[in-house]
Amino acid sequence: MDNNLIANLVAEVANNIHAKDGAAKPSPAPQAAPAPKAVAPKAAPSPQAAPAPAAASAGGFTTADYPIMDKHQEIVKTPTGKHVSEITLEAVKNGSINQQDIRISREMLLNQAQIAESAGKVQMGQNLRRAAELTAVPDDVVIQMYDMIRPNRATKQQLVEMSNTLRTQYKAELCAKLVSEAAEVYEKRGILLK
Repeated sequence: MDNNLIANLVAEVANNIHAKDGAAKPSPAPQAAPAPKAVAPKAAPSPQAAPAPAAASAGGFTTADYPIMDKHQEIVKTPTGKHVSEITLEAVKNGSINQQDIRISREMLLNQAQIAESAGKVQMGQNLRRAAELTAVPDDVVIQMYDMIRPNRATKQQLVEMSNTLRTQYKAELCAKLVSEAAEVYEKRGILLK
């Protein structure tokens, strides 16, 4: 991966965190190319981490909890349990940040789904819930699934097998249902691979 891109991304994230904390901003990374607009991965705590915020214990997150980074910063952690403030350029340089530290967790996606649904954005909530399931699915299986649910890319049997794999191996019920529905609709429309 391009080191300048990583340095720019980490610097932008660190600047955002330090700005919210009221601390002095670290000096920006060298600018070889503009950094993409990105936000730090946000992850909910593991069971050993800090207690859940009042919003979660009162029945879930709502629009009043958005943005979670501002309202519940204590739960914004990486999937490995690091607080988002620990994602710094120095941490990347010294090797204490790995790929899992810059991914979003299942819990944070579910929190975001609750917020979307409380705002009446049911489809967005369902998309976030499927995304939460996919955090447990290996990347190559996710890519295979998305390729297969394109019209004329898989037989009905292949789609049924993918659905079963998602359901049994990864406990991804919503994703399995989506693949099963695609198989049924594609069969009716005649757009399955023959």
